[in-house]
Amino acid sequence: MRKYFHLLLALTLCATLSCKQSSREEAQEQFRQRQQAVVERNENLDETSPAETTEEVPSTVEEAEETAPARPTTTAGDKVIGVKDGDTIELLRNGQPETVRLYGVDTPEKKQAYGEKSKQFTSDLVFGKTVRLIPHNKDRYGRTVGTIMLPDGRSLNEELVKNGHAWHYTAYSKDKNLANLEADARRFKRGLWQDPNPVAPWDFRKEKRSGNSTKEAAASTAPIPAGATKRTVYLCNSSGSNVYHLTKTCHVLKRCKQEVLAVTEAAAIREYDRRADKTCSNP
Repeated sequence: MRKYFHLLLALTLCATLSCKQSSREEAQEQFRQRQQAVVERNENLDETSPAETTEEVPSTVEEAEETAPARPTTTAGDKVIGVKDGDTIELLRNGQPETVRLYGVDTPEKKQAYGEKSKQFTSDLVFGKTVRLIPHNKDRYGRTVGTIMLPDGRSLNEELVKNGHAWHYTAYSKDKNLANLEADARRFKRGLWQDPNPVAPWDFRKEKRSGNSTKEAAASTAPIPAGATKRTVYLCNSSGSNVYHLTKTCHVLKRCKQEVLAVTEAAAIREYDRRADKTCSNP
């Protein structure tokens, strides 16, 4: 009987040990699986970009605003409300009009060849637009002398010289860039440089103030034909022309390389000091 008892006890003990061994092996397998999962997760994290692993999501609206990229600020400027001529414009600054004379450039006077074209060029670029003024100083007339930056970042001063609508005003500027731009415009005969003998505006003004005083006096007293204040005539706006034409179809006007102006006959005589062209004297 005792023999059977010991045998039963041995079988029971063996079964218990076998179960414990099985449980231990199962636990070890689960542990290995968990370890493998951790290793695979770490490998996936290593392959993730730094930007993805370090990015933090703002927890509040205030933090989102602070971490958001800065927006480009709008360039402050002034609106152009008037163009007096090619090198003089009027800005609206702080609710007040301000006259600006462009620094370093001198455009043809209105009565000179290319005077109106220069004004139109400036008007096309800036009128009604918001620009940025870089002031240099004040001139003797109280105007602000400065550089006008266009909305696209170009300089109006440089664009005028570059396209042959202005001289580099060397009496008041030693800007090498403007000097180079004028040299290029001359070489490629842009704008006013198409004229074989363009007259610099400062020479034109000087002649008008001094040496031309007698001529102006004679012109101001020149006889005016009947109906001249109402009759429209045509003239070539070139410094080399000294006549006006009664008809726009006059073949002489076809040789004009500058703009053709339509003015009253009285203005052609008194203001432009022109005489009637005999070639096309009959309308």
